[in-house]
Amino acid sequence: MFKPLELFIGLRYTRAKRRNHFISFISLISMLGIALGVMALIVVLSVMNGFEKELRERILGVVAHVTILGEQDGLKDWRELVASVTGNEHIVGAAPYIHAEGMLTRSSSVSGTVIRGIMPLEEEKVSQLGSKMLRGSLENLHAGQYGIVIGSELAFALGVDMGDKVTLMVPQASVTPVGILPRLKRFTVVGIFEIGMYEYDSAFALIHLEDAQRLFRLQDKVTGVRLRLDNMFLAPQIARQIQQEYVGRYRASDWTRQHVNFFRAVQMEKTVMFVILLLIVAVAAFNIVSTLVMMVTDKHGDIAILRTLGLSPGGIMAIFMVQGCIIGVIGTMLGTIGGIILALNVETLVPAIEQLFGIKFLAADVYYITELPSDMRWTDVINISSIAFLLTVIATIYPAWRAARTQPAEALRYE
Repeated sequence: MFKPLELFIGLRYTRAKRRNHFISFISLISMLGIALGVMALIVVLSVMNGFEKELRERILGVVAHVTILGEQDGLKDWRELVASVTGNEHIVGAAPYIHAEGMLTRSSSVSGTVIRGIMPLEEEKVSQLGSKMLRGSLENLHAGQYGIVIGSELAFALGVDMGDKVTLMVPQASVTPVGILPRLKRFTVVGIFEIGMYEYDSAFALIHLEDAQRLFRLQDKVTGVRLRLDNMFLAPQIARQIQQEYVGRYRASDWTRQHVNFFRAVQMEKTVMFVILLLIVAVAAFNIVSTLVMMVTDKHGDIAILRTLGLSPGGIMAIFMVQGCIIGVIGTMLGTIGGIILALNVETLVPAIEQLFGIKFLAADVYYITELPSDMRWTDVINISSIAFLLTVIATIYPAWRAARTQPAEALRYE
């Protein structure tokens, strides 16, 4: 034999037919339970990763990776700032913007709106709004023509389409001979976009930067400069560098801080779901305890003979741990393979199930994400498989320890 005695006997016991078929049944249930638990964990975490990635991309279609803000009354030297920061190798785009709030009205319809003044050509370097247009384009915004691009939900609420006129009321007043009047300006709808998030589609509008400067009386100032990076996960680091380089002059913020509550909530949900589904694996793994306890009882005579022949208690313990580990390895492997296959084909399998049964899991009139996205990460697969196997190893310790404590004389007394 070219393998250790404990491993050889453990494998022999695993392959041998059971006199007690109930033990085999429990072993099979344990193996399938581990496989189902691992498979469910991999698929669910992949789908949740897919949702997180999809939402992050939609948010970052509007929100910049890094935002540099100036003083309260605006940023004056924004051109020099843009020229300075674009020297960083990780910054691939920079664009000035104006942030303000107002109310859009048409006939009797009124809607509060976040206004962003942009330079259309520069905006395409820092956001994906240009690719989210349903009608029109950002290039339709021309200085002095007072065009406006609005979200699809906002257009529906106001009942407007391309070419229609809307009135923008800004929170600033004009002093006239007849008293103080709110400032109003007529805009023409030149584009309609759809990000896929109600927060933006229902209360977001774009106008040309120069029109915003005239409307809000900012002269040549802007609210800040928006940056796009080659790696969005470097945003906190780049923001800190800018803050240190221009200490006291500018304030830098990144996308992780602007939506910190949202991403923390998503991460907490993933963690809770991981723990809940891991309990399925734990229950299946600890079924191995009952399997091995019955096996130890069934093999009392064999254990006594092996001890009499000189096998140490540690060797007896290793024999039964080998059996439990084999159940865990097979269950984990089956679950991992099944989970990987399902996670890589979720976007194909779900539509097929919907078509087969005539149902829709994510209805378009309720959800903006109408397909189940999947983003399988190998780190998740490795972690899940490792934890599942570790649980099975832990589950084998007590039954194997009981087997090692068997006294040969007591076990053989009634044989």
